[in-house]
Amino acid sequence: MTVVVTGANGHIGANLVRALLVRGRQVRALIHRDREAIEGLDVETVEGDICDLESLCRVFNNADVVYHLAANISLSMYSWSTLEATNVVGTRNVVEACYHCNVQRLVHFSTIHALKQEPLDLPVDESRPLVDSRNCPPYDRSKANGEKEVRRGIEKGLDAVIINPTGIIGPHDYQPSHFGEVLLTLAQGKLPGLVAGGFNWVDVRDVVEGAIRAEEKAVTGARYILSGHWVSLPDLAAVVAEFTGVPAPNFVCPLWLASVGAPLVTAVDYLTGRRPLYTRVSIRALYSNRDVSHEKATRELGYQPRPIRQTILDTLRWFEGVGQLAYPLKTPPARLL
Repeated sequence: MTVVVTGANGHIGANLVRALLVRGRQVRALIHRDREAIEGLDVETVEGDICDLESLCRVFNNADVVYHLAANISLSMYSWSTLEATNVVGTRNVVEACYHCNVQRLVHFSTIHALKQEPLDLPVDESRPLVDSRNCPPYDRSKANGEKEVRRGIEKGLDAVIINPTGIIGPHDYQPSHFGEVLLTLAQGKLPGLVAGGFNWVDVRDVVEGAIRAEEKAVTGARYILSGHWVSLPDLAAVVAEFTGVPAPNFVCPLWLASVGAPLVTAVDYLTGRRPLYTRVSIRALYSNRDVSHEKATRELGYQPRPIRQTILDTLRWFEGVGQLAYPLKTPPARLL
């Protein structure tokens, strides 16, 4: 059985490819720009672009399963055209290529951001509608529209399931991801301040395990939220400080003030050549619903997210192992994990 992974060089992709190989699956990775995250692994690599339907058909030829992870992630409010081309049109091409190549199952990775968060006093579950307002961040709308493309494919007879993970943390974060960069910056003592909000964080390895179980067990058209634990940024910073010995920032900015100052901070980051982390979009995410339910995935797939402290420790250990942390981490007693 041949399994194709788009976005194999990304954070989830790097972990997914490894998990599939452990299971003895034959993996074909679609490579667009680089392959650092899967270098040296026993996988077939084929160059392609999800924005090019013809190249996708070549990559998907004789494939049994496709995991579609490739996407453009943006924390900007001004990136719709780029996001639409990759996350909407690209997903449409993936669906068409799966249909054309008789792929037996598509596992599409969406995001919790594609689902409406309101009302905030009720849990977010799989029954929530997709976001549709132009006031929503472009990334959120693009992923919601990408899901609609998958649904159209299902209506035509495609066997597909949809995965909606929350904020992902974990090892094999080569680029690194936005939050991986936050962890690194905290561990290096370079983050000047924190924001008072928080988010639902989940281990990338748990997301991968849940997705594979969905591929193997889910009925056509099923959606699964793969969430973890809601934790505030100050509490996460305290855990990083405990493991590294580097003090957490003393300044914690209220959310309302962070919202006001985000455009200025973003502008300064762009001017200094840094990737913006505190933007209007990321601050908005910290306002999101605290209660994100994975009850359906637990009931139907046996999904169980691990403790967030273990995830943070394993992520920092991975960064240490690849030379991005220059001092040894402290090893906490097992009872504290």
